[in-house]
Amino acid sequence: MKIIVGLGNPGPEYKNTRHNIGYMVLEELAARYPVEKQDAKFDALIGQIRIGGEKVLLVKPLTYMNLSGRAVQPLVHWHKLDLQDLIVVYDDMDLPLGRLRIRAGGGSGGHKGIKSIIERLGTSDFARIRLGIGWAVDRDAVDWVLGRFGTEEEDEARHAVERAADALEKWVTAGLESTMNTYN
Repeated sequence: MKIIVGLGNPGPEYKNTRHNIGYMVLEELAARYPVEKQDAKFDALIGQIRIGGEKVLLVKPLTYMNLSGRAVQPLVHWHKLDLQDLIVVYDDMDLPLGRLRIRAGGGSGGHKGIKSIIERLGTSDFARIRLGIGWAVDRDAVDWVLGRFGTEEEDEARHAVERAADALEKWVTAGLESTMNTYN
C-alpha cells in the first residue's frame, strides 16, 4: 500500500488557491481512477484507489496547512507504513510556476506543512513532490499562497497538476528513483 498526501487548506474559501495545489493533484488522480472507498478519519479526507493493482490512499489533511503532521503521523502509524511508501505533494514559492521537483527527503524549506509532518514523524526521510507556484516579489507571501491563479497562469498550473499526477503514477508503479530520473 502507498499513501499520497496532498497538502492544502480545507474549506471553499481556499479551493483553487496556490497553497492547495497538493489537493488539486489528488483530485486529478481521483478523476483518473475510480475511488473505491472514501472515509474521514485521522483529521483527513481519505480516498482509496488502485494504480497498477497497488492500493493507494489519497489523503487530504483537514487540519489546515500548518498542522498537517497531525493528520499524517497517525495514519502512517495506524497502517504501520514504511516511510518509503509515503509521498507528500505541496506548493513551493521558490520554484517557478509549473516546475516539479521530486526529492527523497530533506528539510522543510520553510514550508510549514512539511515542517509539521517532519516534527510529528520525527524524521524528514519521506519523499515529496514540490510544485512551483512562483512568487510575485511585490506581494506578501501569505496573500500570494492564499490567492488564486490568475487567468494567464491557469493553463500552466493545470499542466503542472497533470504532470505531478503522472509522476505519482510512475512512483507507485516504478519507484522513487525512476520517477526522479524521469521528472526532475
